[in-house]
Amino acid sequence: MPRRVVGAVGESPLSERVARAQELAYGPLIEWARRSPLHTDVLGHSLHPSLTDVTTGCWLGTSLLDLAGGSEARRGAALLAGFGLLASVPTALAGAGDWAELSGAERRIGAVHAIGMDAATFLFVGSLVARLRGGHRLGTKLAVAGNLVVAGAGFLGGHLALHRGTARRPSMAERI
Repeated sequence: MPRRVVGAVGESPLSERVARAQELAYGPLIEWARRSPLHTDVLGHSLHPSLTDVTTGCWLGTSLLDLAGGSEARRGAALLAGFGLLASVPTALAGAGDWAELSGAERRIGAVHAIGMDAATFLFVGSLVARLRGGHRLGTKLAVAGNLVVAGAGFLGGHLALHRGTARRPSMAERI
């Protein structure tokens, strides 16, 4: 079933419209990201998957503290939500640089992955704002919703990187 979902996303005309809209909305930023140090072949693979671990780790930690840490963990949960948001910036830029080089179904899957991660980011912005205004319960709900969206979007990104090999970079020896 998971492969059917990914296949449907990759072949969807709606996914193609999402990809075109992202190119229009973020065109100059995507081109900058493609030329930036965040899009490198020094590691032999994309930097983006490694950076996602920081962002998603912070956000998962936020919800774990919310659900199991009690009221004394609220400050830590807010800090993790904020650090996850800070980490999401270079993570998204590295992903945009990678996405700029994709085509076909991979490009469409990447576009849906990106829009899902954008939605999760907005949920975590809302979560942090709610927390800073004293609305811990709302902040918790928004963080849990954000983590659910991250799980779905992360599945698509993981499929691209691990199953389709889009995170791989040619080694120096392969380029010569």
